[in-house]
Amino acid sequence: MEGITIEGTPKTPTINFDIATGHLEIKGRSIPENSIEFYKPIVELLDRYAAKPQANTNVKIQLEYFNTSSSKCILDIFKKLEAIHKAGNATIINWHYEQDDEDMLEAGEDYQAIIAVPFKMIEEAD
Repeated sequence: MEGITIEGTPKTPTINFDIATGHLEIKGRSIPENSIEFYKPIVELLDRYAAKPQANTNVKIQLEYFNTSSSKCILDIFKKLEAIHKAGNATIINWHYEQDDEDMLEAGEDYQAIIAVPFKMIEEAD
């Protein structure tokens, strides 16, 4: 099974999912024309990965901004990760946000309240 790498653009985040190490990183801005189409390969890959995940799945989310449709897709990704975690596999979501970015902090806290996966809030200095 191959991982996935998507180069970021001004409207889409950089995504790296290394299946061999269990590392998923989403970084940048997420305001794609069609969020569902953009995130579909990652959601589908997580479905396949869930059948035989690594002992540790480590997720790094470092978004500057995301739109409403992206937030639904991110939740879909988190639900896939929740299933992996509930199956007894160590999973952690590291939510990075800028020191003065209250919106991104609150978004992370909202996801943390919804998803039963260990969440680590990481404040980045400006």
